[in-house]
Amino acid sequence: MEIRNIAIIAHVDHGKTTLIDALLRATGAISTRTETVDCIMDSNDQERERGITIFAKNASLRYKGTKINIVDTPGHADFGSEVERVLRSVDAALLLVDAFEGPMPQTRFVLGKALELGLKILVVINKIDKPMARPDTVLGMTLDLFDNLGATEEQLDFAYIYTIARDGVAIRSLDDPHKDITPLLDFIMENVQPAVADTGKGFRMQPAALAYDNYVGRIAVGRVYEGRMKGNMPVVVIDNNGVPRTAKTTKVYTFEGLERVEAKEIFAGDIVAIAGIPDIYVGETIADSEDAVPLPAIRVDPPTLAMTFLINNSPFSGREGKFVTSRHLQARLLKETESNVGLKIEQDLATDSFRVMGRGEMHLAVLIEQMRRESYELQVSRPEVIMQEVNGKQYEPIERGVISVPEDVSGRIIEAINIRRGNIDNMKTAGDRMIIEFDIPTRGLLGFRSAVLIMTHGEGVLYHTFDHYGPHRGQIKQRMVGSMICGFNGTACAFALNNLQERGPLFIAPGTEVYEGMIIGEHNKGADLVVNPMKGKQLTNMRAAGSDDAIKLTPPIDMTLDGAIEYIQEDEYVEVTPSSIRLRKILASKIDRKRQLRKERNA
Repeated sequence: MEIRNIAIIAHVDHGKTTLIDALLRATGAISTRTETVDCIMDSNDQERERGITIFAKNASLRYKGTKINIVDTPGHADFGSEVERVLRSVDAALLLVDAFEGPMPQTRFVLGKALELGLKILVVINKIDKPMARPDTVLGMTLDLFDNLGATEEQLDFAYIYTIARDGVAIRSLDDPHKDITPLLDFIMENVQPAVADTGKGFRMQPAALAYDNYVGRIAVGRVYEGRMKGNMPVVVIDNNGVPRTAKTTKVYTFEGLERVEAKEIFAGDIVAIAGIPDIYVGETIADSEDAVPLPAIRVDPPTLAMTFLINNSPFSGREGKFVTSRHLQARLLKETESNVGLKIEQDLATDSFRVMGRGEMHLAVLIEQMRRESYELQVSRPEVIMQEVNGKQYEPIERGVISVPEDVSGRIIEAINIRRGNIDNMKTAGDRMIIEFDIPTRGLLGFRSAVLIMTHGEGVLYHTFDHYGPHRGQIKQRMVGSMICGFNGTACAFALNNLQERGPLFIAPGTEVYEGMIIGEHNKGADLVVNPMKGKQLTNMRAAGSDDAIKLTPPIDMTLDGAIEYIQEDEYVEVTPSSIRLRKILASKIDRKRQLRKERNA
């Protein structure tokens, strides 16, 4: 049986997962039980809630006697390293582009990686039913992007097709009738060559991703390049330095529909999974002989952002979570590294904390949210950028960004980009919106998304992706307001909060339990302010006309995990529990904070 291996790559929210749903439904690869669910490949709860693909996933379908392996790749920049790896295991890539938005920053990133690997690119112009769709213009923009990325003459002559993934429709020409998704399946069969299946040679397979199962342990997922292999067989693993070591597989799997199915034997050309090698890593070569030539190593991009994770030591520690000790935290983080290749962990024995390094703010936020849902309690610090030293100079990660905002607020956005050390490359209008392209240090993006939403009243859309390391661009002022800090332990009352809301927006409501050092709101004047949210009204027998005004409280800001991580300063923590997100000062006592400030001034 012929096998064709393809990946679907695109910018976030351009319709990759929806398109795969349509293909799986059309070929009967999913059961009737799951047919009513949208975005079937987004099996993780957070993927459904955030509306993005976080983890690369494999599926397969059968069409006209051919098995088509499909890899659904993440669209967000923080998970771009997964895209880079899985592209090595396929023969072609479907590049999805929104018929209105056109190529975006992540489109540029994933397309550049695919062109570097010499993959055949098939362009799919999706969402052509949008009222403002401009498929022909977007096709021209995509061709320009190919040219800018140095595509060869052969790659520039790409095949393309139009789709409405939500409705399960594909058409070769804009004038064709809207029937079903079959034209896309035929399009794939015509333009993607069958995988080379040389089963006569010795076995060689390279993991492009890792998974973890509580029963069989670490699982290597990748493509078999040569030979065949059964389960429960001895193998040789050749690491990225060419050093071999012996191991033994326990089970081998192939992909059928959405399921990972145990197989008796796996063959060259297929994308498979192998269990039983506890120390397998991405990019290593699994072979049946020490004499096997290792496959070209897969480079995993280094982390660009770090956060400190530590146990929750606030007065409310242990009230809501089940796992609260440093031992629990360490075990969970080490388990995460079993499958999350882009994550690095360093333990600081002196402070009993962990430095967790990842590809971006969302990469780390997804891990924290998952731990929170698993009943862990922890505290995390403000993200810090990982610098590099080049010829004695500090270099920092620089990102490419595109922001789409209403034209009447574009001036404020441009000013904000400049304050955060960004350089604007291009500005253009699309209807009543302004699209601004710029490069900016990763430091400048911390908290920028929430600032954009506030400045544009929720109408701004920001996309960004890592571009390169560049010279350090100087200090960036992150937050212009101070913190309103609780000075006592107790329960907040409405009378006190009514007076405090004049000084800035609040994060808590009446009846909320608070403790010394907890941040309960913003102080608009810029400096930190210690307050007493428990102060009640003095009760006397005297009455006056203006002393009994009704209390009118503005609803507090509901601080989400992502918003809290963006918001905090260097001397603050986010306290994360299964039920609550709290902000606090690292040093809870006002006296301790004054001592620390004096020490820093004298240093």
